[in-house]
Amino acid sequence: MTELIVGLVSISDRASAGVYKDEGIPALKDWLNGVIASPAWRDEIRLIADEQPVIEATLKELADRKGCHLVLTTGGTGPAPRDVTPEATLAVAQKVMPGFGEQMRAVSLKYVPTAILSRQVAVVRGQCLIINLPGQPKAIKETLDGIFAAVPYCIDLIGGPYIETHEAVVKAFRPKSALRKP
Repeated sequence: MTELIVGLVSISDRASAGVYKDEGIPALKDWLNGVIASPAWRDEIRLIADEQPVIEATLKELADRKGCHLVLTTGGTGPAPRDVTPEATLAVAQKVMPGFGEQMRAVSLKYVPTAILSRQVAVVRGQCLIINLPGQPKAIKETLDGIFAAVPYCIDLIGGPYIETHEAVVKAFRPKSALRKP
């Protein structure tokens, strides 16, 4: 069975400069450890500044050279002038997956009216699904809870490993024709 490689990218000027401790990557790791049943997975972690060329280079490195099947970014998706994560993500995209962004905003609207300010996107680059997530640990969990059911099948479709989840947390959805027997 192929090992799942997940890029975890926290995008924050202040955290990358050591002004405060990053909370995004630990939140992502905790959530993934609770949901992924198989295959074994490992991460590629990056803590970077909110600079479009740096974000683009990091996403390309993770997808093209490190062989990540999934890259989750956290931070830089709002309307502030320094928030350029969506622009960088779209710049490296081969396919845009608009349903993820739509669903992430719909999920977040259940919790905060400012979810409409989010510009989160998801794209495919080669055999890698890249998803922009919010920056706060609580919002990361809420968002992943609301979208992850579709992630394993998307990764199947782009040639990645077959991901099984702990169904009590998130039940991966696949059409019957795409299910594998354990």
